[in-house]
Amino acid sequence: MERITSNGGEHVNPAYDATLDGPPMYDEPNLSNGDHRTVRPSVVSAFGHDTLDRVPNIDFYRNKGSVSGHRAVRPSLQELHDVFQKNGAISVPDTVQDDGEGSSGTPSEDLESAIPIKAAKGAVKFGWIRGVLVRCMLNIWGVMLFIRLSWVFGQAGWGLGMVVIGLSCVVTTITGLSMSAICTNGVVRGGGAYYLISRSLGPEFGGSIGLIFAFANAVAVAMYVVGFAETVVDLLKENDLLMIDPLNDIRIIGCITVVVLLGISVAGMEWEAKAQIVLLFILLAAIVNVFVGTGIPATNLKKEQGFFNYDSRIFLENFAPAFRGSETFFSVFAIFFPAATGILAGANISGDLRDAQAAIPKGTLLAILITGITYLGVALCVSASVVRDATGNATDFINQTLNVQCNGSAACELGYDFSACQVVECKYGLMNNFQVMTMVSGFGPLIIAGTFSATLSSALASLVSAPKVFQALCKDNIYKILHFFAKGVGKNDEPIRGYVLTFIISVAFILIGDLNAIAPIISNFFLASYALINFSCFHASWAKSPGWRPAYKYYNMWISLLGALLCCGVMFVINWWAALLTYVIEILLYIYVTVNKPDVNWGSSTQAVTFVSAVSNALSLSGVDDHVKNFRPQILVLTGPARNRPALLDLAHSFTKTYGLCLTCEVFVGPKAEALNDMNASMEKNQLWLRKTKRKAFYAAVACEEFREGTDSLLQASGLGRMKPNTLMIGFKRNWRTAGTEGVQSYVGILHDAFDYEYGSVMLRIEEGLDTAHIVEAQDEMLQAEKDQRALDKELMQSGGKSKGLFRKSRNSSQQVLTTRVSVCAPPSPQVAKMNEKLVQASMQFKKKQPKGTIDVWWLFDDGGLTLLLPYILTTRKKWKDCTLRIFIAGQPGQTEKDRQEMKSLLHKFRINCTDIIVIDDIHIQPSSDSLKKFDEMIAPFRLREGSKDYEVAEAMKKEHPSKITDEELSSFEEKTNLQIRLNEVLQQNSKSANLIVVSMPIARKGAVSDFLYMAWLDILTKDLPPTLLIRGNHKSVLTFYS
Repeated sequence: MERITSNGGEHVNPAYDATLDGPPMYDEPNLSNGDHRTVRPSVVSAFGHDTLDRVPNIDFYRNKGSVSGHRAVRPSLQELHDVFQKNGAISVPDTVQDDGEGSSGTPSEDLESAIPIKAAKGAVKFGWIRGVLVRCMLNIWGVMLFIRLSWVFGQAGWGLGMVVIGLSCVVTTITGLSMSAICTNGVVRGGGAYYLISRSLGPEFGGSIGLIFAFANAVAVAMYVVGFAETVVDLLKENDLLMIDPLNDIRIIGCITVVVLLGISVAGMEWEAKAQIVLLFILLAAIVNVFVGTGIPATNLKKEQGFFNYDSRIFLENFAPAFRGSETFFSVFAIFFPAATGILAGANISGDLRDAQAAIPKGTLLAILITGITYLGVALCVSASVVRDATGNATDFINQTLNVQCNGSAACELGYDFSACQVVECKYGLMNNFQVMTMVSGFGPLIIAGTFSATLSSALASLVSAPKVFQALCKDNIYKILHFFAKGVGKNDEPIRGYVLTFIISVAFILIGDLNAIAPIISNFFLASYALINFSCFHASWAKSPGWRPAYKYYNMWISLLGALLCCGVMFVINWWAALLTYVIEILLYIYVTVNKPDVNWGSSTQAVTFVSAVSNALSLSGVDDHVKNFRPQILVLTGPARNRPALLDLAHSFTKTYGLCLTCEVFVGPKAEALNDMNASMEKNQLWLRKTKRKAFYAAVACEEFREGTDSLLQASGLGRMKPNTLMIGFKRNWRTAGTEGVQSYVGILHDAFDYEYGSVMLRIEEGLDTAHIVEAQDEMLQAEKDQRALDKELMQSGGKSKGLFRKSRNSSQQVLTTRVSVCAPPSPQVAKMNEKLVQASMQFKKKQPKGTIDVWWLFDDGGLTLLLPYILTTRKKWKDCTLRIFIAGQPGQTEKDRQEMKSLLHKFRINCTDIIVIDDIHIQPSSDSLKKFDEMIAPFRLREGSKDYEVAEAMKKEHPSKITDEELSSFEEKTNLQIRLNEVLQQNSKSANLIVVSMPIARKGAVSDFLYMAWLDILTKDLPPTLLIRGNHKSVLTFYS
């Protein structure tokens, strides 16, 4: 079988490895007629014949930069196409070795790939119970359960208390549903909430929330540890065992506790998980202890403190709210809600889960359900057995023989008179005693152990979450200064550096922080994360991107939006100033990330919505007729490669900025197969260069056999709806005298085509030239040589050698490199180097701020106003703000003042300011003999000179050289020729010092003016002048004085 290599000059598959083009292994089954054929073993079972097509496989969909290092590669369309055209075969490898970029140190695009479990030997991966359910329950079951829950139900009553718990569960459940949808829309990697938000809404939202979320978890460690330390210090106080004083004892115990927790975390996720299981059993025992205790008959001591076992009268009495002091429903809700903010504990270690897609939704939602029922159950049990106020005095027992009148309270009916609590503040009951759970329980010390377990488990979860989220953020390199913390250690890629940083932050807040003041901010940081998770789900659904296909279907975009709004509302309910501070911090971080523009592309819903909005706006525009007031130049500029004519591109960009369309276009000339490959290779490269150099333009290219044919395609087909180019911008062809007949005909033909399609036409001439292709090529050669030398130096250093490379540590400016070398191999002569230097300076002149000066506008012919509008637009740009307009017009002798006043009146109506209006009344006079002589010398090689020949000979000469300038043509257009020559003289006299000259472009009538004569007009008109723009509008008004 004939074999043809796949990269034989026609196309290149970047994933194709030419070294694998050896003969493939074939099976050779015998056919019934005795013949045989060669087949590939990978496809024969599916199709029964030899084909390069591959059956669908997950490995084909792994992104570039896969952390696994390998991805499968399907044959490119060109490879398959060429095979059948040429009746040959191509060997395509099953896998390729990626270069590893993106795996570490740069943002990885690989969302679909992950290290296989078997490949990461010894790595600990958790299922949904240990990894998500247990962590979320431990984080949600906080000290609120044992210390403040009874007070919440005392204030709000169990009626509104159930609303408090129910509303909290609604917020967390909606967030859980939104998170489930996002989690099941692709493989989830490490980073938890940061990963979910950044991949959904983009790096701007993800980077801002990721940093404050990691910080919130780090400070939360301090909060939970201080809560633990305070409980221990209370016990020390009761037993008179204080070490120094309460404050310093809290600091000492807190620091020791953080060190122990850090040791458990650094030991590895497996040890941390075992510790969590132990704490869970203690916590469960404490919860069961409460339920058991409410069923044990109350002792007299407990009755004196307000506990009477289950009683319907107590239950009914505790139904209505009884807010005291400044407390309201919202203040009570604000105190309870932070207890529900533990639902991200499982998602935060998403990188350590066996199957994060399945584990996070299942574990999180079940944890919300279990903890919600637990909170309700405990609260209702206490509400049915403990009164709101109790004195704790045995003397308040009512002797039944005295026939005391009860005040209607349940306690009175049960034999105790706690009416004194209406006068003085009591110490017991739901409203007054934070240790109600300890009193109610069957075994009090177990509640203390439960409190310890709740605080330590939450602290441990936060201590693990903060470094994991922070590591994921640092790996994406959004904040380059933080990349140091991206490195992991060991089989589980443990973020040791992140652990140390979290330890330092938590210890600092234990030692110096006012945690009561910081607590609302932390709660708001968590709520901001919940709000963005909900908004991510809504945004992705609203964008209707085909890539949004979550496996979890039990969500609704509008409910997610409601969840986001609820989270924002709760933030203000908890603490309004903390909510404002959270928004300010997030906005500042968002602006920082946006300005720095991290080089990532995660296919976020923000991109999808931008696309949808763009299509919607383009469709809206198509239904609206153009109006002269809304005219703006939309420029198609023929630059070739975007880098090759910077002056042309920069001036076009000054006209459009971000307010109009700018298309930088290139035509690839040559055989279609070769030109197509060059074009495909250049598309992304040129658009990337435009983006990096902050040119707000689009790159477009076509492949054609001829340059004019390609430009014709661009003129006809570029744009979308109303967003179509209306102005062609082109550089002056300096080499027209040596370009040959075809080159000149093609160039002039493009201008004719532009006029035919009613484009405005703009031509730029700079004496030094526009094309810097040879200099760009030299720069690329130098950079490649320097790169090669650095690679060689590195190789030598690794092998123990010493490098003395030519380019080692070379950091010459690009301009110096460009102007001193045209080729790495052949240094230019001093003359060429000087010319290159001038060309580089000229090509960059429109990129920098223009000095104070004038833009001279020679508005000689009324073309609809484009000749006046474009220079006016330039004066509105920052780089040209120091330049003023001078208007030059042609006038009749003796009517100079009248013509000036008419133009002044017109400009006033157009609201265009200028410093001077100059009427030129001597344009019609004959040019000087020297100027005429220069023009004759310019066109001499292109003249036919048939005038002295007889008729038959002259006609034969015309047929043989149809493109040459005839004597008849020169005679017919003598006045127009003399006008161009005279205009150059007048321009030399009046505008030699201008920053930019704008002149009305002469038009050559098709079929009447030869291409060489027209080029001679353009050349003589703009010769030896500052940068000059020739402009001709399409003779439709672009200016109006009507409102």
